Amino acid sequence: MPDRTERARDFEVVWQVARDIDGWLTEDQARVLHDAARAVAPDRVVEVGSHLGRSTVVLAGAGAEVTAIDPFPDDWRYGRPDTEQRFRAHLALAGVDGWVDVRVATSRAVREEWTRQVRLVYVDGKHDMWSCLDDMAWSRFLLPGDTLLVHDAFSSLGVTLAVLRDTAKLGGRHRYLGRTGSLARFEVGRPTARDRARVLREVPWFVRNLVVKVLLRLRARPVARLLGHRGDADPY
Repeated sequence: MPDRTERARDFEVVWQVARDIDGWLTEDQARVLHDAARAVAPDRVVEVGSHLGRSTVVLAGAGAEVTAIDPFPDDWRYGRPDTEQRFRAHLALAGVDGWVDVRVATSRAVREEWTRQVRLVYVDGKHDMWSCLDDMAWSRFLLPGDTLLVHDAFSSLGVTLAVLRDTAKLGGRHRYLGRTGSLARFEVGRPTARDRARVLREVPWFVRNLVVKVLLRLRARPVARLLGHRGDADPY
């Protein structure tokens, strides 16, 4: 069996497979994940919310050891009866199934029994505020300077509220570094006033995204295009 660092693949190779998996991770965002995972490989990465595996393939393809956490619920919003089966099939097709520890459980259930060190956390689970805040608590297993990535940070009301609430918290430990689309990047460390202000400066972009979502549901795509949005999918 090859060493994890030996099996690490360039992003272009990984993306050729990952892009054919249904999901909402853009190519630019996938590159951020890949670079972050490769920087800590072969150490462990925790992914909260795997769905069909687009992001999982990217993380594992970078050479990291991945723990993928998803309860794979059978409901109309978050999946269907064969979601887990399709997810595992995608890992096998990408040749990374042997490097991914799949946990079919909630984020909290896994975290409450977790004792190992983690070097990167990627959060893309349930999008309500309380669930997202709970998922971000995985950062306690990271070292100072390590990375926490949160998807849909400025395109989902619940996730945005979670980020704002976390930013305002006294004694916080997440320094906001910036975003790629809606993918927010945080570093484990004591946030400064400048770090907190940097998050607040993203609020107008978040409001724009909410307006675009409403316009898309009203089938007012020409108006959405005036706001710089292309395509039928929500901004992410």
